[in-house]
Amino acid sequence: MPTSAGDLGFECAVITGGAGGIGKVMAQYFISKGKKVLIAGRTESKLQDTMKEIGAAGYYVLDTGEVQSIPDFVKRITADHPELDCLVNNAGVQRPLEVLKDDDFLSKADQEIDINIRGPMHLALEFLPHLQAKKSALIVNVSSVLGFIPFSIINPVYNGTKAWMHFWSMNLRTQLKNGGSKVRVVEIAPPTVSTDLHRERLDPNDNKKKNNPNALSVNEFMDQVAGKLENGDETIGPGMAGEVIDRWYGAFGEQYAKAAEGQ
Repeated sequence: MPTSAGDLGFECAVITGGAGGIGKVMAQYFISKGKKVLIAGRTESKLQDTMKEIGAAGYYVLDTGEVQSIPDFVKRITADHPELDCLVNNAGVQRPLEVLKDDDFLSKADQEIDINIRGPMHLALEFLPHLQAKKSALIVNVSSVLGFIPFSIINPVYNGTKAWMHFWSMNLRTQLKNGGSKVRVVEIAPPTVSTDLHRERLDPNDNKKKNNPNALSVNEFMDQVAGKLENGDETIGPGMAGEVIDRWYGAFGEQYAKAAEGQ
């Protein structure tokens, strides 16, 4: 739990994919709560514009899919900002892929796996020694409702990467808790949110509210997430994702808790 109501349990966060969408709105929210925020992403011009717009403390160019660059990134950012005590693994890519039609399926799938799985895992483990030295620290992993129910058939690799993110978050949290670590792990599983995540689809705007009334705007998403973050919730599902998460934990949560106790 955070040290006090609304405290969030950290002082300085780095957010991957922080120049737009969910990453940007989370950065704005953290800043509104008096937190220092650093944003990371692939496109320097977007990072510069967002930093100036929202008042972020700095930016770093990082492609999370290029995991060989992560150790140097972690060394650089922790040297620049030794007070950093929160990692938000938000960067991700979603690509429509069809096994019977896409000749470049494997190359696209490998890149998606690098960005959505290997990047967050390498970041968490590279940052962990630094975070362990703090009185309290936080890792936030952004998964997806599609990691619980893969109903977006056109995104078979993305769905699998987000299922990995869900289970990785659960097991990482358990291992850290059972090991006496003060590093908390929070999973946020968004439903459809009006961002540019669908930019590679035939209709890149099919997740916008004008085309999908069930989609959340980024502000609606953040409004629903904020209170749960401040309350210290460990698994957060805004919108329809909340019902899916409740059903999942209702079916399997007790069994997992027993396994976790014996870990």
